[in-house]
Amino acid sequence: MSETSEGPRPPAGAAPPTARPPVTERHTDPVSAQAGNGAADGIADRAGDGLAGGTADGIGGSEAVGRGADYRAAFRVATLPMAVVDHEGLILTANDALGALLGADPMALTAQSASDLLDVSSDGRTWHAYREVLRGRRSRFRCTRRLKHPDGRSLWAEITVAPMPQTPPGSSPGSCPVLLSVADISDRRELQKRLRHLQMHDPVTRLPNRTLFFERLSAALETPPDQDGPRRHGRIGLCYLDLDGFKAVNDTMGHRIGDRLLAAVATRLTDCAEQENQHRTGASLVARLGGDEFAILVEESAGAQQLTDLARAVLTALQKPFDLAGQRLAVSASIGVVERAVAGTSATGLMQAADTTLYWAKADGKARWTLFDPERNAHRMTRQALSSTLRPAVERGEFTIEYQPLVGMADGVVRGVEALVRWNHPQFGMLSPNRFVAIAEEDGSIVQLGRWVLQSACRQARRWQLDHPAEPPLFISVNVAVRQVWDSDLVTDVAEILAETGLAPGLLQLELTESAVMGSAGRPLEALQALSDMGVRIAIDDFGTGYSNLAYLSRLPVSVLKLDGSFVRGFRYDDGAHPSPADETIVEAMVQLAHRLGLTVTAECVETAGQAERLRRIGCDTGQGWLYSRAVAPERIAELIGTRPLQR
Repeated sequence: MSETSEGPRPPAGAAPPTARPPVTERHTDPVSAQAGNGAADGIADRAGDGLAGGTADGIGGSEAVGRGADYRAAFRVATLPMAVVDHEGLILTANDALGALLGADPMALTAQSASDLLDVSSDGRTWHAYREVLRGRRSRFRCTRRLKHPDGRSLWAEITVAPMPQTPPGSSPGSCPVLLSVADISDRRELQKRLRHLQMHDPVTRLPNRTLFFERLSAALETPPDQDGPRRHGRIGLCYLDLDGFKAVNDTMGHRIGDRLLAAVATRLTDCAEQENQHRTGASLVARLGGDEFAILVEESAGAQQLTDLARAVLTALQKPFDLAGQRLAVSASIGVVERAVAGTSATGLMQAADTTLYWAKADGKARWTLFDPERNAHRMTRQALSSTLRPAVERGEFTIEYQPLVGMADGVVRGVEALVRWNHPQFGMLSPNRFVAIAEEDGSIVQLGRWVLQSACRQARRWQLDHPAEPPLFISVNVAVRQVWDSDLVTDVAEILAETGLAPGLLQLELTESAVMGSAGRPLEALQALSDMGVRIAIDDFGTGYSNLAYLSRLPVSVLKLDGSFVRGFRYDDGAHPSPADETIVEAMVQLAHRLGLTVTAECVETAGQAERLRRIGCDTGQGWLYSRAVAPERIAELIGTRPLQR
């Protein structure tokens, strides 16, 4: 017998093969279950097979019925509260655990809205996601809700909604029931709460730490003001403080006492904030930001007066001695106070302002509070901007030099000029030396700038000399900072510049302030002596306002004394001013002393003819001031050479 494509036939008398039922396609949940919900997801699959009357693969009808009864029994006695919900959100069946959770008979829950019972519809986003699962458009949904237990306690519940397999086969996803389960996560929430508290609080003082402080600050700045609510002012305030001399406590008494002191300070700060809250609206947050730094954030400030009152109360509280382990300690604090509108304020900007103001409080003498001053801050910002651009400005050629005549008091003839540097700043305009010289001395750029001024001034003096050969040459006077003497080889620089420009050493005068030359020894004294030996004249600027120690006049190679303008102002007889006899006596004595030591005297700030006449009679050699000329461009000096007398 030949075989056909249908295969061999069964032997005669054999029973026909049992028909195998079709395999039902299962939809695998693409979202993995979280811890604690695996059992619920498993029961969901079985409940779909048994509770809805379906059959399992390879299981006969009678076996399926028996197995379905087992699943229903497991569903009823499961300790995890569960319910089968239809596509409308109504409960088809609930187990005993859900009834116990809601304080109702499970049978009585049938046909009730699951979302109403479990508060799923309390917000739009959650409600939408829940509805998407019911309609078969979303594979799984999970949310957290706070529920009321029948015994009166509150509990946190994690509600999970997962679709059940389609039964009967071919039914649309939106018509399939879903399994809803409720897991009590109160213990987990409590643990998370404790861990967060540890993470967000300082272990020493128990105060909120930097992380929580900035979280609250950012939230306060992001919340829009509500005229009818608690944010009616729309302002925020901050007291930023640190303890004066706390490091000394740690170093001398140990960190144990230091920590106890920090905890005691935290208690007093909290008391001050609580007392403030009793009298004002808005909450205050006291935080330790690190080390001995604390902050008091007033989220709803009523104005700067409220913040300054709080700062004053904090200072008063901290002035009282602390008794710690038999030690009696007294501390003080410096406080920076910032108060401003929430609108336009960022957390970074507020903290920068507070940090700056705290620095001011310390610079002003410590143990005080200082209120943020926008004008003072603008000056600081300008100073910082100048400091950051000063060095490149020399290379870019932003500096220029003006010259003020030094006039002979006897004949009014221009004898020399003082070189005064100006900064033509691209943003702030023309700046006088008092705006940037101190900055240049601090960052060391005065060395580069000073050499440029010296070189430019000597070159200009030599040019005047060559352009006016018939007139006596003008000497050039250049200011020198003491840092130039220390941080550069000033003697070599001067020698090279004089050789390069061809200017005679006797036509160069270097001016140093009285405070700069006081106590000069070692390298500075050697440099000044070498310059003097070279023929360069050394002048003491602003004489009479520094240490007024005359001893250095005998041991320093000084050639000229320049009397400070504060003395010369006492010589004014005109425009109704009252002269100062004491100033006249002092100036006359200084002039006589200088002449006996072989020094010449220049009077600064000569503004009137009466001053000039009196100074001439006393014996001043040269004068400088607006009576003769302001600082002018080099072209104007060329016009003044040989002019006599030079007066207004």
